[in-house]
Amino acid sequence: MAEWKDGIAKLTMPTPFAVGDVNAYLINGEVLTLVDAGIKTKASWNAFKAQLAELNLTPNDIEQVIITHHHADHVGMLDFMSESIEVYGHHLNERWIKPTEAFFQEQEDFFHKLFLEFGLPKEYLPTDSMLRESFKYSCNISLTGELVEGMVPPGLSEWRVIETPGHAQSQIALFRERDGILIGGDLILAQISPNPFLEMPAPGEIERPKPQLQHNHSMKKLLSYPIQFVYTGHGEEVYQLKELIEKRLVHQHERAMKVNNWLKEEQQTVFELCKRLFPSAYKRELILTLSETVGQLDYLASIGEISSSEDHQPVLYQAR
Repeated sequence: MAEWKDGIAKLTMPTPFAVGDVNAYLINGEVLTLVDAGIKTKASWNAFKAQLAELNLTPNDIEQVIITHHHADHVGMLDFMSESIEVYGHHLNERWIKPTEAFFQEQEDFFHKLFLEFGLPKEYLPTDSMLRESFKYSCNISLTGELVEGMVPPGLSEWRVIETPGHAQSQIALFRERDGILIGGDLILAQISPNPFLEMPAPGEIERPKPQLQHNHSMKKLLSYPIQFVYTGHGEEVYQLKELIEKRLVHQHERAMKVNNWLKEEQQTVFELCKRLFPSAYKRELILTLSETVGQLDYLASIGEISSSEDHQPVLYQAR
């Protein structure tokens, strides 16, 4: 049952994704604020309204929404809310939550070129319709205003914004210093490691982001804050934050070193390594598994363990 605790109410909605339910949070600040907005399905909307009713509220009582990042399971229900609702988040949300034809074309071109570099056979190259399909549970709404590192969000004078890219380039967290509460989106989850998703370069940038390195940096960044516990985007709260971050970093290093051992035996492409790391999942979750794979390679390159033949198509990686 939804209930208020320290001015925060946790709401949980179902998703059609393997990750399961997604969490959203009401904050009773100067302005009644919803942090994250579930996914665009009737089941999610009905669960949301039922939990609001337990708090004697309706969707119309919510004055503003802050989104931790642009993934569909955190923004989709914005399309069901009042057209006048104010929406705040990192500026990199905008192209995802209000996509244009130019954006879809840019995304298709980016992944087509990248996947050839990765060594994918032609039949695996993503099509425009495949990329658009991933937006069916998302929204079509613009940001009212942008949030940046250190900012106090409108109507939430006790809270500060922390930028935490990695899982998504647009990801932020909200921190309340007086009691050490963090609302962390998908930066740190109690039961699973969030995926560092590949994305196009930010507008004005040329290099693709390296989400695994960003994700590791964002987790380490949390260690400099007096965080007591974390309200997460999925599942239970995280109380032993330092221990969990250390465990996640060790696990990621170990997985990368397994890849490094394979590269001591022979040169391989991203796609060859992906099939080896995810023998059954790669066909079903291509972008996700390729993101994980190249994340390990970005990490190994950053610690000087591997090199790559950038002038070769597809790119070949080898241990030093």
